[in-house]
Amino acid sequence: MPRALPLEGIRVANFGWVWAGPVVGQTLGFLGAEVLKIESRARNDLTRMLPPFGGGVRDPDRSLSNHACWAGNGSVSLNLKKPEARDLARRLIATCDVVIENFGPGVMESLDLGWETLRGVKPDLVMFSMPAAGLTGPLKDIRTYGLSLTSTTGLDSLVGYRGGPPIPVENAFSDPYNGIMGAFAILCALHHRDRAGVGQHIDYSQQEAVMQMVGPAFMDWAMNGRVGGPLGNRHPLGVAAPHGVFRCAGDDRWISIAVVTDDEWRGLVAAMDAPEWAGAPELGTARGRVARIDHVHERIAAWTAGLDDRELAARLQRHGVAAAPVLNVADLLGDPHYRARGTFIEVQHPLGFKETIYGAYVKTSRTEANVRTGPQIGQDNERVFTQLLGLSDERYRELVAAQVIY
Repeated sequence: MPRALPLEGIRVANFGWVWAGPVVGQTLGFLGAEVLKIESRARNDLTRMLPPFGGGVRDPDRSLSNHACWAGNGSVSLNLKKPEARDLARRLIATCDVVIENFGPGVMESLDLGWETLRGVKPDLVMFSMPAAGLTGPLKDIRTYGLSLTSTTGLDSLVGYRGGPPIPVENAFSDPYNGIMGAFAILCALHHRDRAGVGQHIDYSQQEAVMQMVGPAFMDWAMNGRVGGPLGNRHPLGVAAPHGVFRCAGDDRWISIAVVTDDEWRGLVAAMDAPEWAGAPELGTARGRVARIDHVHERIAAWTAGLDDRELAARLQRHGVAAAPVLNVADLLGDPHYRARGTFIEVQHPLGFKETIYGAYVKTSRTEANVRTGPQIGQDNERVFTQLLGLSDERYRELVAAQVIY
């Protein structure tokens, strides 16, 4: 008999928006929680408008990007501009264990859904707020998206070609990063609730979490007074050579190679069949290689240029060298490692088309995650409002007609 998932019996009201909030719900959903995304056709979530669309039909329920980042979330549609909808939201929250929101400070309070109100509705509630810069402080009202967070945390100042201007991080990776980190903050609060019997309001600053990425540069400033800048692919502490990406055979194919220790250098030399240049005494130590890093990189680039990236990576790994092919996005779905682990899975959407979404990135030996595609808007309305909240069929239809449930 299958074992229950660890969060079965936990219900979550997810007011999350765009990418970070939905990923919090996705992670909890993978672990067995019932997650209900609170949304409305009165204002579609931005991810619902992102192409591509299933079957080529532009529709908020058919965004494949939305289905991937909202996997594991259900959906209840409430037009929170209307008082009746806000009342229904509070009634739903009274049945929940967790509330998630990633609006700016004050938005939930303006809807009469802030912490002080909700703790009165459900005294042991765990409320998770994840504004960009936290709920307090001079920057608390700053407006950001994932790209902006890499700027306010100092990360963008470290990205770019060595000696050149900063090149901001292209993808809003901070959104899913914060989503997964945030889910585990909620797990800690639920554990505390189960032990102490009390809920809590989690003030999760997205930028303070992303700021952990600048750790080496922060320590360099704190200890040495040096302000970091773009290094290209050089080691952040300048202690490794070679340390970079090198072109391989084929169209835009590359391999990453990082050598820190002298043993790893000897492994690299052996993998290269001991070319004469690599036997120079001054290259036998890390200090000597770092001092001559441009020369080392030039020689290695000439060697890798005619070789297959995957075959070369396997060869270097056999010699104890940290090396990997630089995968592009098109490589991911066919990569044998990701296929073996179910990193991406194909599912059938209820609207009749197949799509590829993320598989469970939290895997346990005890249970297997239940991965569901992202929801249609309001797919759980009837069950939630008539069964869970006890509305009569007539009242439910009235609220739908009045676009309260919308």
